[in-house]
Amino acid sequence: MSTLPLVIVNPTSARGATHDFWPAMASDLRTHFGPFNCVFTEKPGDGRRLAAQAASEGGGLIIACGGDGTVSEVANGILEAGTDAELGLLPSGTGGDFRRTLKIPTRASAAARALRNGRTRRMDVGRVHYQNHDGAAEARYFLGIASFGLSPAIIKRVKTEGGDWLQSKMLRRISGRLSFAAATLQTTLKTSGTIVRVQIDELPERRLTLTNLCIANARYFGGGMKIAPKALLDDNCFDIIVINNMSALEIAVNAPRLYLGKHLSLEQVQHGRARRVVARPASLDERVAIEVDGELLGHLPATFEVVPAALRVRCPA
Repeated sequence: MSTLPLVIVNPTSARGATHDFWPAMASDLRTHFGPFNCVFTEKPGDGRRLAAQAASEGGGLIIACGGDGTVSEVANGILEAGTDAELGLLPSGTGGDFRRTLKIPTRASAAARALRNGRTRRMDVGRVHYQNHDGAAEARYFLGIASFGLSPAIIKRVKTEGGDWLQSKMLRRISGRLSFAAATLQTTLKTSGTIVRVQIDELPERRLTLTNLCIANARYFGGGMKIAPKALLDDNCFDIIVINNMSALEIAVNAPRLYLGKHLSLEQVQHGRARRVVARPASLDERVAIEVDGELLGHLPATFEVVPAALRVRCPA
């Protein structure tokens, strides 16, 4: 196999803008980083499969070009291959939450220089065991944040409706935060509190009525919301953010604090750290959806565990 870095490109990321901008991005990458091989995904799961194949064949640096979903897929492939392949990022997506934690630039030329001159860092990842949409047990790694409560409904709205009013190529590139903010306001008006039972590490299980619960390895989700401002990628722990049941008005009033990471002092917010979280619906006939790195994978019951120092990532120097 070629020793050149492999770039796995999701042309449908950023609502199709990656397809349009790829020639210019590839030129920047060659100029500021150097030669590389390239392959395009065609359907969900391709990033995971292609990354696992490349890592198994001895690939040293595998670069994900796309949004958080693409990055998560490529990371899963590397982790499942069980090799020491390194993950790189060339951001081109709607949310871009994981690259915010790593402080990777959005401009392709700057991101390419960060790939060339960056340092290798070992980071923790999360692993979640959950029920998929058909009720079968599955497992997956995650880099950023897994959550349940209001957030899966918001993500579903963004994926199905969020891009209808932003059609130009340029607006598709900057619409992530606007889409998530609009979807949050719309969803809060139609959603009541989620009732679950949660056990954190070895503490007794608690019954909670909440707006949202986040198991955070990284700091951002929801198109730039700094939901876990104290989270670290190498501390062997998750940050747990519990937002207790809030009205639509309370959510709207406090939304700026959530985006700025100034919400931990709110009376309705609880913050802690843990290595393991087990969650299930309070009622057996309830289906509580979960999202993992911005993807709607299935529902509770689920177990979330940290895997320390599991992944090598190329970060800005």
